[in-house]
Amino acid sequence: MTIKITHFETHDIRFPTSLTGDGTDAMNTDCDYSSAYVTIYTDSGLIGHGMTFTIGRGTDIVCHAIRELAGRLVGRDPESFFENMGKAWDWMCSDSQLRWIGPEKGVIHLATAAVNNALWDMFARARGKPLWKLIVDMTPEELVNATAFRYITDVLTREEALEMLEAKEAGKREREALVTKVGYPAYITSAGWLGYSDEKVSRLTKEALASGFNHFKMKVGADFKDDLRRGKMIRSIIDDPANYPSGFKDPSSPELAGKNAGPTGAVLMIDANQVWDVPQAIEYVTGLAEIKPWFIEEPTAPDDALGHAAIRRALKPYGIGVATGEHAHNRMVFKQLFQAEAIDVCQIDSCRLAGVSEVLSVLLMAAKFGVPVCPHAGGVGLCEYVIHLSVIDYVAISGTMERNVLEFADHLHEHFPYRCTMNERGRYNVPSNPKEGYSIEMYKESIAEFEWPNGSYWVGASGGKKLST
Repeated sequence: MTIKITHFETHDIRFPTSLTGDGTDAMNTDCDYSSAYVTIYTDSGLIGHGMTFTIGRGTDIVCHAIRELAGRLVGRDPESFFENMGKAWDWMCSDSQLRWIGPEKGVIHLATAAVNNALWDMFARARGKPLWKLIVDMTPEELVNATAFRYITDVLTREEALEMLEAKEAGKREREALVTKVGYPAYITSAGWLGYSDEKVSRLTKEALASGFNHFKMKVGADFKDDLRRGKMIRSIIDDPANYPSGFKDPSSPELAGKNAGPTGAVLMIDANQVWDVPQAIEYVTGLAEIKPWFIEEPTAPDDALGHAAIRRALKPYGIGVATGEHAHNRMVFKQLFQAEAIDVCQIDSCRLAGVSEVLSVLLMAAKFGVPVCPHAGGVGLCEYVIHLSVIDYVAISGTMERNVLEFADHLHEHFPYRCTMNERGRYNVPSNPKEGYSIEMYKESIAEFEWPNGSYWVGASGGKKLST
């Protein structure tokens, strides 16, 4: 039976996280974690949810762009998209007038992410599988057909991608069984927000250790002396064997090689959120070498591939790597980062890239260049999203998770019925509910409370911001 997409709804949802300092860093000092959210409906009852993460003002602009893009789906049979999701992605990006205000970057690309993610969510729900399972069950040919290749074939052709995927077929089911059993490795950012007090950082770091984490990230870039002091404080906690009642990791183990792990096998990463020019980044991070970071994340402008390459060369003698990707506009920026040998760690974002089809292209390029993928998460719904992407990478594409760690932040998961969960080893559990699709469905009550500006929380705030009770 043919079904049709009938209509869609968008919601501008904002949470007052700036009141507690969640998400604060050197660049973004007043974050209200937000979601430009869309639900697409069909005449059969099949639906799909998607979103793009934002941090407050401007979410309404993204929602407007979502309405322009989602309107093109109305009247179409979703199965015609499911047959070839790469072709569907190309079509979604092909409206010449909408494309003009990108192209393939900025607000229009964020909106495309929400719509493409919603279509993938609908696809997974139609097949009764979590999104990761839908994709790892694809044949290599189907997965290639689901990927966006335009503008990257100078470094990765469809034929090369097919060969890579076919080479990973042999051990795919064993990898799926393993990650389902042990979970996917994670690191925590929630302990290291810039706006937190020393007491809160210390307490949250110890709680994270007790939860099984051994990779930690702190924000830097506002004040050098304070960053060094805070880094030493965190190091004193994570390097102290007394804080590991159940034992700790061997710092010489293969998964920790080259990560500047301390005596307990704990790893510290630092994140500047784009605040420096290239020379500043080199000078600043060199000064932090004594806290032994594995990498500096986003040391400069996110689309400056050659700047990142220069920083990487300068920091290599100190054993400090470079990571970026959270704000990389599109697959072409990643292509240039790989070509310039500018990064040690690739950090994809599930909403900055324009949905799953473009994410797949970056995962494939990272696998070809041998760069580990450690996705950006946190915010609203990003953790729920990216566990699917990391499992896809491990099972079907790269075949490795030994050195990979997926970001985790302990905020706002209570608003999602299919929320992500962690096991006692500090690893993400693999989503298993066949009804959850891409795991981004939000409770209607949460939407009603936090939709801007007429949700019950914001009306009750009387034009200001207050903590909800």
